[in-house]
Amino acid sequence: MTSIDLNSDLGENTHDRVVSDDESMLAIVTSANTSCGFHAGSPEGIRRTVAAAIDRGVSIGAHPSYWDYENFGRTAVDVDSATLQAHVEYQLGALSGLTSALGSRVTYVKPHGALYNAIAHDERQARDVVAAIKSIDPGLVLLGLAGGVVLRVAQRAGLQVAAEAFADRAYQSDGQLVSRSLPGAVLNDPEDVATRMLRLVEHGVIRSIDGRDVRVEAQSICVHGDSPGSVAMAAETRRVLESAGVTIAPFAGV
Repeated sequence: MTSIDLNSDLGENTHDRVVSDDESMLAIVTSANTSCGFHAGSPEGIRRTVAAAIDRGVSIGAHPSYWDYENFGRTAVDVDSATLQAHVEYQLGALSGLTSALGSRVTYVKPHGALYNAIAHDERQARDVVAAIKSIDPGLVLLGLAGGVVLRVAQRAGLQVAAEAFADRAYQSDGQLVSRSLPGAVLNDPEDVATRMLRLVEHGVIRSIDGRDVRVEAQSICVHGDSPGSVAMAAETRRVLESAGVTIAPFAGV
C-alpha cells in the first residue's frame, strides 16, 4: 500500500464541552468525520468546522449517531428500524445542507460511537443505516470497521465502502476493538501508535492486546479527536508514514 487516508472525529465541541482541537487536527488529517448534532456539537460549531475543513482541502464526512447527547453517543440504544433510519436521514440531510451552503459537499458517512459498534455486528441496524444513506445520496461512501457486517450489507445494497483501522484503540484477537470500559483500550503514546500504523500499512497487521497479529485491510486510519494527546498522535503518525514513502490522501475525494 502506497497511500492511506487519515481521519478524525471533529465538530463535537460546544462552549461547555470542548473535546478536541479541530483547527490543529485539520492541518494533519485528510478526512473529517463531522458531527451531525445528535451526540455532540452545535450548529454554529459544526459550521465552523466544515468551513475550516473546506479551507484546508479536507474531505468532509457525516458522523451520525444515536440520539444520545448526554452520553456522547457511546451508550447502546434499543431503537426500532423506522426511527433509526429517520434519525440517520435527518442527520445526513442537516450536514449535507450546511456543507452545500458553504459551497462544498459531504463525500462519505462514518457512524459514531455505539451506533458504529452496533452495525459492525448487528445486520438489522446495519440495513437501517444503509437504507438511510441510499435514500439521501447513494453516491456517499460508507466508512466502517474493517471486517464489519455493515460493509458487506452496504456492498450488497450497491454502496461504495471503505474500511478503517484505529490508531489509538487496542484490538482483540478477533479483529474487534477492545471495549473502552477495559484497561488498555485507548492508546496514547505517539511513537507506539505511529509504529503500529506503519506496520499496518506495510504488512496489513495490527498487534492485538494479547500479543497476536491481527490481519486488517484498511483504506483509512482514525485518530479520535477526543483521545488524550490526539493531535500529537496524528502528527507523529503522519510524519512516520510520509517518511516511509506513504502518500496521505482522502479515500473519498474532496
